Amino acid sequence: MKRRSFINKSLVGVGAMATLGCDFSKVKGQPNTKKLGVALVGLGYYSRDLLAPALQLTSHCELRGIVTGSPWKIPIWQEKYGIEDKNVYNYENMSSIANNDDIDIIYIVLPTGMHSEYSVKAANAGKHVWCEKPMARTVQECQAIIDACQKNRVKLSIGYRMQHEPNTQTIIQYGKTKPYGLQQEINAEAGYFEGRTGHWKLLKAMGGGAMYDMGVYPVNAMRYATGLEPVAVEVATHSTNRPEIFSEVDETTDFTLSFPDGIIATGRTSFGMGINTLTVKCAEGWYELSPFQSYSGIRGKTSDGTILNESIPNQQARQMDNDALAILNNSEVLVPGDEGLNDIKIVEAIYKSAATGSRVPLL
Repeated sequence: MKRRSFINKSLVGVGAMATLGCDFSKVKGQPNTKKLGVALVGLGYYSRDLLAPALQLTSHCELRGIVTGSPWKIPIWQEKYGIEDKNVYNYENMSSIANNDDIDIIYIVLPTGMHSEYSVKAANAGKHVWCEKPMARTVQECQAIIDACQKNRVKLSIGYRMQHEPNTQTIIQYGKTKPYGLQQEINAEAGYFEGRTGHWKLLKAMGGGAMYDMGVYPVNAMRYATGLEPVAVEVATHSTNRPEIFSEVDETTDFTLSFPDGIIATGRTSFGMGINTLTVKCAEGWYELSPFQSYSGIRGKTSDGTILNESIPNQQARQMDNDALAILNNSEVLVPGDEGLNDIKIVEAIYKSAATGSRVPLL
């Protein structure tokens, strides 16, 4: 084989492995067999029913610790997952996790109003930080997390699992390559019926409300579908069918964002209805995902008949393995802190528009 041909074929092979997400330490014959230890902070539904089970499927990280304010949960978790006594913490002594070499990553799975405080504590303990979405209540709180992680030289990743999901990644790629021409209109909606009356998601001080909880899905989708940042919130409104329950926070929020190149994006988020679609209309066609942010079963199609239905066993496991590999390989995380901050900047502007009835510039 001629030298040039050999080099070209070799480069194609390396490119293919990169596209498939290959770990080059394995390709070189030096498999990265280390598993990073994860401590979950907050043992509610998402940790109990989704993250902890997913950590039984991961290849590059594993559940080793818990932080909880509910002592009765400790024996249940220890029996189910074999967590050692020395890896069990509460919110008061969490800072002492700095002295525990079993724990490499602290995953913040608390109510939104507590994200900033405990993410900063995790960073100050010298541990890598994974923070659930939404990142925090305010841009200032988001920046505090970013600053703490930079100061302590630890990685920060925000739990936007959808950006790790293959069909969503196709949409992200479409935003870059524009196979259907320039995007013109986007519609994204995410919501479910919240029937609980005593939940923290109904409390403003805890970061409750549909826009914070579910609204970041359509906002983030608008951004990754275009690869652009919005110019302004053109209009936003709140509404509720249950004012006796939603007295502090929004039940349903509708909003319109304007992007560069004349792109208009309309969104809806709600605790009062089940909605779950992302549609992108372009100059030469369209594409959509429906559902676009479920825990499984993401499906979509395009105007020319392409079906988007690639499946993976577990979204949370994929997300955590990708983030663990970024730590092990000292590479960039897929969803850094700036992603979370940029969404909250838009969320704050949406609330301002809804309160004042005015257009709110973002750039």
